[in-house]
Amino acid sequence: MVAGLFHVAVKTNDLDATVAFYTRILGLRNGFRPDFGYPGAWLYVPVAGGPAILHIYAGGPALLPDGIAPSGTAAIDHVSLACRGFQGYVARFRAAGLDWREFLVPGTTLWQLFVYDPSGVQCELTFEGAGESGPPPDMSPGRAYVAGSSFFDPATYPKLR
Repeated sequence: MVAGLFHVAVKTNDLDATVAFYTRILGLRNGFRPDFGYPGAWLYVPVAGGPAILHIYAGGPALLPDGIAPSGTAAIDHVSLACRGFQGYVARFRAAGLDWREFLVPGTTLWQLFVYDPSGVQCELTFEGAGESGPPPDMSPGRAYVAGSSFFDPATYPKLR
């Protein structure tokens, strides 16, 4: 019997930028991580007793034979996080110079934001729209999320620290 999702693991070539994205931009909390003998971080849900839901590792087993960690989400399209504070996230993305997309899930009250981490992993932030203040997601061309369309550009991704 499956009782829930335990964690997602992300490989990265830039541990500091990846941890900064998930902590400073998304609001996860950096916490205890066992010493596996290679660099990494365990990021926790920011509530009392919240679990470590994202494991990040660099070096060692994160690297391909050419010495570089892979990028993007490959067969996994995105990682989704349940969130609150839609407009606050939009403000954080703007302040950090991050590109993002917005979406209204048809037939529901769910609002979504899509953004990429420094390694090209697509993150979906899902909000209960009925509990949010401010305008709903912007569904105009260029801002609305289009499934299957990547907007990640490593050449223009901001330096996060």
